[in-house]
Amino acid sequence: MNLKKLRALVLQTAVLAAIPSFALSQSVLSKAQRVSESMEPALVHSEQAGATQKKLDALFDRMGKRPNIVWLVVDDMGYGDPGAYGGGAAIGAATPNMDRLASEGLKLTSAYSQPTCTPTRSAILTGRLPIRTGLTRPILAGDKITKNPWADEISLPKLLGEAGYKTVLSGKWHVGAAEGMRPHDIGFDEFYGFYEAEKEISQSVDKRRYPDLVLNPERLEMLRRTGSSDSLVHGFKGGETSDVVKIDSIETMAEGDRMTKEFSVEKIKELAAGGAPFFLEHAFMKVHADNFASKAFEGKSASKYPYKDDVVEVDAYIGEIVAALDAAGVLENTFIFVTSDNGPQLDSWPDAGYTPFRGAKASAWEGGVRVPGIAYWKGMIEPGRQSDDLFDLMDLFNTSLHVAGAAEKTPTDRYIDGIDQTSFLLADDGRSNREKVYIWSEHNLMAMRMYEYKIHVKVVEEHAQWLNIDMTTISDVGLAPWLFNLYIDPKEQYPVGHRMNAFLASMAAEMKGHAATLRKYPPKDIGLGR
Repeated sequence: MNLKKLRALVLQTAVLAAIPSFALSQSVLSKAQRVSESMEPALVHSEQAGATQKKLDALFDRMGKRPNIVWLVVDDMGYGDPGAYGGGAAIGAATPNMDRLASEGLKLTSAYSQPTCTPTRSAILTGRLPIRTGLTRPILAGDKITKNPWADEISLPKLLGEAGYKTVLSGKWHVGAAEGMRPHDIGFDEFYGFYEAEKEISQSVDKRRYPDLVLNPERLEMLRRTGSSDSLVHGFKGGETSDVVKIDSIETMAEGDRMTKEFSVEKIKELAAGGAPFFLEHAFMKVHADNFASKAFEGKSASKYPYKDDVVEVDAYIGEIVAALDAAGVLENTFIFVTSDNGPQLDSWPDAGYTPFRGAKASAWEGGVRVPGIAYWKGMIEPGRQSDDLFDLMDLFNTSLHVAGAAEKTPTDRYIDGIDQTSFLLADDGRSNREKVYIWSEHNLMAMRMYEYKIHVKVVEEHAQWLNIDMTTISDVGLAPWLFNLYIDPKEQYPVGHRMNAFLASMAAEMKGHAATLRKYPPKDIGLGR
């Protein structure tokens, strides 16, 4: 194929209007099978699926109730921050608890998030790409959205609640603070945490970093009139919502994660004593900028920097939450997943994490979307496993439904981008059921990872070091897509292109097929422009 024809094919990928109909077929490169128009094609591993179901059935027979599900989501932690991923003590912040879970469970080295917070948090709860839900970026102070994106979405906690689960979110939400968009409005039984990201709360009290706001009463009042929350909130489905603690200083903000951790530990005791299984998403405020060390952890990292102290704090709390599950006697019946919502926010350097890859938070480069992923389940996941097979955090949606014995509740009236990865995670020698990861930046289809290859049709260009958000542009790639072999070039520095890879056109065709799903199932617009 010549370059002119290749470029035309790539342009078709990005221009949805040029796609005449829904594409059921994949390229010759694909081994995935599509069983439904509304489901992402998946690889089929029948033997491991069968063996996994036997394990789950045996566990249910032994325990007498469905497994608990606990997600531990760190905010803006870099791929290279935990010791198990090359960081830890080597970079001034030891992470013994995450490292232990990785060594006693399954460490995923090709787990993918969305580029920023809100897109990831919505995607894992819906199994859908943000372009489909409209939650393509964080809802910021002053934004006027045109519709409630949750009004017609079907969330994981809603489905698990219908399956008999108690559902709780503790910590950061960041997917809408208006009534109808709060965690306890969209399916969670209970919420104890913060609607906003840490910086969005602390910026109104930190006069050292934001003097032009904090020391200007008129502008501070403007911010407050936007309705941004500045409190730790406690809310119940169909019941009362109240402010528990007002964040009136950076010292109070520093204790936010301690407060939500204490809630989660006590809630685990309560839930474990009940008759129903539970789903707990504990979402840390840290290590999102701006970081302020909790009093008990100030200077506890070897680095002594606030970010590193907060990594140590988060790791300690992960240890406490797992210990609480053990003390409550439910650890063997609990699926635990530890991850980060995106890559590190280097714009706030040195208040930032580490990734060995190119780019950072908000980028389609590996540094923005490749995150730690640790699956731990005592007695169910073979200790010491490691896999570079693909896992998208959206897969937690489908996988959690399967684990809960509720796979039949997976919606069929909308496109589901997540894939059931239960057999990958639980089989002793499990292989991933995911063949491709698609990477979007807001409304732009940017790239696709397939096998060890990654193809970019648009790229994020930095115009100053560290400024991966505040000083970047998105550009088309030009004559041909940029194709990288991540096994020989994990930093995405030198495209192998059509001259060194025979499958460039096939991968472009895969992206075209993906884009075609948006013809059949159009994206949702809630008024969040760039």
